[in-house]
Amino acid sequence: MSTQGLLDTLRREGRTILTEVEAKEFLAPTGIPIVPTRLARSQREAVRIARELGWPVVLKVVSPDIVHKSDIGGVKVGLTSASAVARAYREIMQAVRTHAPQARLHGVSVQKMAPPGREVIIGAGKDPQFGHYVMFGLGGIFVEVLKDVAFRLVPLTPRDARQMIREIRGFPLLEGQRGQPPADLTALEQALLGLSAFLEAHPEVQEVDLNPVFAYPQGCVAVDVRVVVEGGALASSAPSGGTP
Repeated sequence: MSTQGLLDTLRREGRTILTEVEAKEFLAPTGIPIVPTRLARSQREAVRIARELGWPVVLKVVSPDIVHKSDIGGVKVGLTSASAVARAYREIMQAVRTHAPQARLHGVSVQKMAPPGREVIIGAGKDPQFGHYVMFGLGGIFVEVLKDVAFRLVPLTPRDARQMIREIRGFPLLEGQRGQPPADLTALEQALLGLSAFLEAHPEVQEVDLNPVFAYPQGCVAVDVRVVVEGGALASSAPSGGTP
């Protein structure tokens, strides 16, 4: 679906938060590598997609009304067989019916389980006065507890991206410690620049959260994605003179 098509869908449904599947599709033009993720609307479809993506896979409930999926049993990880996927699909559906019976349900997302890497977070927000900004930091406790992050206003220059990564206190962990290989800093810089360019082209974006992004010795990949757009932008996406 095109970017405008996604925005039109949100407007029709009165939403500003994209589902994970929508968000990953929406951010594809950034060029940031994102874990392949597809929507399954049935148990059989989930098994078929899992086989096509390759094992192991992760299943997550897809609903615009469920934010904290794991809290209600809506996430199953490390699935390595068709029978495991089928069982996980049934368990997720039962959990949703039990804990969120009124939630609108699109199905489940099936995504390839990415190998672990150095966890970082890449995000963006929009200040009423200064406009879009991009954020970078280490994942885990470094962002939750230590608030070890760096910010820059959009548009980013290559120098901005390079400095953001190197000014966080946890940067030595990305350089490689105790025999660990360094992370691919060039790939992380390109991810920041890609997001900056995307935000310039899409003023309707309010928030972006790529967390975690796994940084490898070669390349990086975003595992979980969250996108929020402005409600006013959705209203303005209606055709001129049309009915909202």
